This record gives sequence, structure tokens and C-alpha cells, in this order.
Amino acid sequence: MRFEISKVLDAIEGRVCTDPSLARAVVDLAEVIRWQDLDGGRPASLLRLGMVIDALARQLEEDSVPVYAIVHRALLSDADLTSNERMVVRRWADDGLVEVLDNPGDRMLEVADLLGLPVLSRVRFDGLGGRWPWLGQAGRVLAPVPGAGGPVFIAHVGGGQSPATGTRSSAGAKLLARQWRCPEPGCALFGGGGGGGAFADLARVDRAPAGQPPPALRNGVPTCPRHGARLGDAGPRPRTEVLAVRIGGLVRRRFVLTETQPVLVGRAPEQSTGITLGQWLNDESRRWVSRNHVRFELRVGEVIVTDTSTNGSGIRPAGSMAEPDRLPLAPQQSRVLGEGDIVELYPGVQIGRADELPSGAPFTPTSVMAEAPTMAMRLPRP
Repeated sequence: MRFEISKVLDAIEGRVCTDPSLARAVVDLAEVIRWQDLDGGRPASLLRLGMVIDALARQLEEDSVPVYAIVHRALLSDADLTSNERMVVRRWADDGLVEVLDNPGDRMLEVADLLGLPVLSRVRFDGLGGRWPWLGQAGRVLAPVPGAGGPVFIAHVGGGQSPATGTRSSAGAKLLARQWRCPEPGCALFGGGGGGGAFADLARVDRAPAGQPPPALRNGVPTCPRHGARLGDAGPRPRTEVLAVRIGGLVRRRFVLTETQPVLVGRAPEQSTGITLGQWLNDESRRWVSRNHVRFELRVGEVIVTDTSTNGSGIRPAGSMAEPDRLPLAPQQSRVLGEGDIVELYPGVQIGRADELPSGAPFTPTSVMAEAPTMAMRLPRP
């Protein structure tokens, strides 16, 4: 059973990040782990984060949905968690996957404001509408509560049952246009080279570099939320483009393309940070899609796709699914990805810009809780 729980925690680890381009909602981990009514289990459990992430994926009809987690430092030594869970959270902190704060305060709302993300919380935030007017918008604050097949969302504030994003605040846009550096050595969030804590050596080696989180604003000054130190401006932030993989009509994964790191996509890419599709392919498509099928690069703001496969690919101009419109992309051929263009590795296996590639099929999520032991998934009776 301990092995099964470790596998679940590893799966959950792949769904937490502080990357502004990938995070889909903000949560307070200290709050989530104590929602005992979600599973009827022990007072605190890190598995409840996985249950909430699964609920978010179901609601958004998209796999591999990451959340931005704020963590109170006291959680790192919380005796209600198992020793393994505490070690996992410390590893996340050391690797910059979560924010660890001595006094989180309203950091969750600040991040939601800067990034335009929904908040998953049972707190009503009464009296804060003047400071954060978006709290009254439908879908911006949702409470995960027990449901027949797992957690569901209800609106505490503003109405709506589906998570909704908003526009990034003007302050957020300015902060995210720059790179920042923390004077504290080994800062996992703003150190420029990953974490340096005691558990950093346990980090997964196949994780792509993450984008910097938004700095905290203290009296208008960009500040490291973890160390409270004033951040130094390290220059413009590199350009990025968020792409998505859609297989069988479902968006299975998003990934960030930068000017400094090309990304390989295929059945099982050799690149450690490549995008692996094998788990979602059927037998026929697995025979067609190469291990390293296409390479994406970002050059001067343009997305360049190069076919690196044996069998070739295709381009769906402006997303057209009409067969006469499909343009072949031969092995070793490159092309600029135009607005709305979709790269098709095989019929139904497609890649495009995330905001231009919606899901469009009955959703069958890949649950992070698939390996959870039955007792950890006990649901309360209706």
C-alpha cells in the first residue's frame, strides 16, 4: 500500500507547478489537505490534493491540469501528515514546484489577481471585494465539496459552477515581462538554476524547466514571497508560446516552448524534457508515430515545426479538418506555424497553440488517483 501511495504522490507531483503559463487554478495546500469530508479518512492527507486536481481536470475537460499551490511553512513539519508526505512537500518546495511561505496571508489571492486564475477554496473572502473586485465574477472562486463520483465545485462567491479565468492584472503583466533574481543563495523560485534544498536531489529528472512565478508586491516593490527579499531585475523575460496536444478530440497536455529550448514530441522522445504521447496512442497510431516525430522551436516570435519522423506529418491550415486543405510535412521539412494552424502527426493526433485547440470529445480523464489504495478513496455516503 505504501508503494501505491508513493506512485500517487509522484503522479500528483506532475500536476503542481508555479509556472504562470501552465497553472490553471490556485490552491492553499494547508486548506486542501484537511478537507476530511472528501474521503472520510485521516485528519490530513496529501491525496486530497490529487482528488481536487482530478475534479478540476473533469471540469475543464482536459488532462494533465496543473495547480499553483501555496504552502504554509508549518505544513513541512505537520504531524498529521505521514513522514513520506512531509518529505514529498519539502521536495516540491526545494524544486520550486510550490510556494512555501512563513505567513501566506492573501498570497493566494495576489497570485490569482496577477495571473487571472480561479481560486479553489472554501473560504468566502468576505469583505475583500473592494481590494479584489474579480472575487464577484462567476467561476473565479469555487469550493470543492464531496460529490457522488468525487469532488465537485460549488460557487461560494459570484455564482457559476465552472472555473473561469480572467485577464492578468496590469501589475501582473508588467511583472511577468521581466526576469527576477533573489539575493538569497539557492532560491528555488528566483535563483535561476532550480532549488538547492536537502531534497532537491530527489527531484524527477524528466521535468522541463519552469517559468518564474510572479513576484510578490510589497509596497509596490517586487519581492521574493519565500524569503521576503527585494528582487533584482535580470532583464526581459524570454518569449514563450504555450502549445497543446489533442488526441482523439481531447486536450491531453500543454507545454511551454521557449527561445532557448526546442521541444521534441513523439511516441517516446529521447529528449529528457520531450513530450511523450505513447500513453494516449492506440496500436495503429503507435505504429505510425515515431519516437521523435516533430521538433518545435521558437525563433523571433515564430513557432517553427520540423518533421523528424519516418512517416511524415501534416498541417491543418487555420485548423481546417477538410482533407483537401491538409498540407503534407515531409520528413526533415520545416514550416512556420501560422495562426490557427494545427500539426497532425496522425489522424486525431494533433498539436497547436493552446488557445486555439479546444477539447471536443467525451472526456475520459487520466486520473492522478488511479494508483490510490481503495481505503484512501473512501467516499462519504450521500
